[in-house]
Amino acid sequence: MTGKNEMIFGIRAVIEAIQAGKEIDKIIIKKDIQSELSKELLTVVKDMHIPIQRVPVERINRMTQKNHQGVVAFISPIAYQSVEQLVPTLFEEGKNPLFIMLDGITDVRNFGAIARTCECAGVDAIIIPSKNSVSVNADAIKTSAGALHTIPVCRETNLTTTIKYLKACGFNIIAATEKGDYDYTKANYTLPTCIIMGAEDKGVAYEHLALCDEWIKIPLYGSIESLNVSVAAGVVIYEAIKQRNCNL
Repeated sequence: MTGKNEMIFGIRAVIEAIQAGKEIDKIIIKKDIQSELSKELLTVVKDMHIPIQRVPVERINRMTQKNHQGVVAFISPIAYQSVEQLVPTLFEEGKNPLFIMLDGITDVRNFGAIARTCECAGVDAIIIPSKNSVSVNADAIKTSAGALHTIPVCRETNLTTTIKYLKACGFNIIAATEKGDYDYTKANYTLPTCIIMGAEDKGVAYEHLALCDEWIKIPLYGSIESLNVSVAAGVVIYEAIKQRNCNL
């Protein structure tokens, strides 16, 4: 059954929700669960790219006192999309796509703020990984001022595979990083483009940087070492929009 937080508890209830086509944000499973029904659940979700967290039963007990059977799931308030389905659609519509990829960003407020900027700037989609990342929840939607109900969000299992796919489709992949080769205004955003923003502490993962066509940085003139990631995203996004508008 579901509650006000869109939580489903109980193995059979979660299986039935998935089979009914509900968009599941994540599943929390007791780490030592061994029942036959739990094996059935894992079989059902095997190829569905749903994030699964294995936790001590005490954590689940804090979420609900109901008969959860060691499994709790959360329904996503949006339907996630697929990059491989979205890109051909955008090209068929005659668009020059602009994507933002968030690599390792876990703060929902930053996510919401970035989504709001993306929607205002006409960005075509936000890409997030299915693990170690923010997801679309009520707090993110609130911070985004509802933008996350409008802009497509693609949740991908493997960002490396996604980047390679975008490159094969002709996208220019631009990483915003303190290791940047040049000022962010010098990059070329006029092609189909995916801008990658990393977490403030770790930045863009090296395996993703290695695939990028351009590494850019935002000049800093004060004593603090980095901008808030949502602010940095806004700066780069509007440079992209400026260049694209100049080329219309």
